[in-house]
Amino acid sequence: MFQHVMRCGVIGSAPEHQKEWFDETMKFLADRYHELSKNQVAELRVLGERFAAPTVTPVDVAPAQPVLDQSTEAPTAESADEPAGEEAKSELDTVNAA
Repeated sequence: MFQHVMRCGVIGSAPEHQKEWFDETMKFLADRYHELSKNQVAELRVLGERFAAPTVTPVDVAPAQPVLDQSTEAPTAESADEPAGEEAKSELDTVNAA
């Protein structure tokens, strides 16, 4: 039955078309396969409808925001007055002197 559902384009069709298709198909199966009980035909329909139901997709999740390191302090007005790289230059002078 699952192959039949796929071949007939039931997946992705409008709900009213799916209902009509399953009504007709279940009637055909009940007539064709007399050994199936009414409960078995009903169970087969439930399985087919679940198979044809649209898949549930995960909700789009916004990318995580980077977590700021709490130990890093924002620049203060005093440090903004210093030329950038002065600290790195003094560290290099210390290493080169050694």
